[in-house]
Amino acid sequence: MRSRVSAYAIAVMEEQLLLTQLADSSPVFEPGRWHLPGGGIDPGEQPHETLGRELYEETGLELLDARLVDARAYTAHRLGIDWHLVGLFYRVDVKPGPLVVTKADDSTSAVTWMPLSGLRESRLSPAAVDSLAMIGAR
Repeated sequence: MRSRVSAYAIAVMEEQLLLTQLADSSPVFEPGRWHLPGGGIDPGEQPHETLGRELYEETGLELLDARLVDARAYTAHRLGIDWHLVGLFYRVDVKPGPLVVTKADDSTSAVTWMPLSGLRESRLSPAAVDSLAMIGAR
């Protein structure tokens, strides 16, 4: 079993949640689902640094502020690997700007702001579903 600690950004602006779509190369969660920007914390990297790096790579946006709101554990089986994932969830403020996936050929295929009122849990990753409760949207 492989373990990973990840930092996730929960960004809400004008009743919309910032989400990224998982690509076929997603190591843990099912491709095609909408997920929170974020990812694995590299050795020696602080979670806040991970948020800034991943947020830019997956959305093209700059991190302005981050506040830890919760931590959750997940198990998954993907590509022949059993995973134990610990996710650190941060409520974040981002600098407005155009959305673009800046790191090609990675685990993110698209990025968008989705209206909170129209989110269907069946299209979300487990971490994205959990984030809805953290912001009082479910």
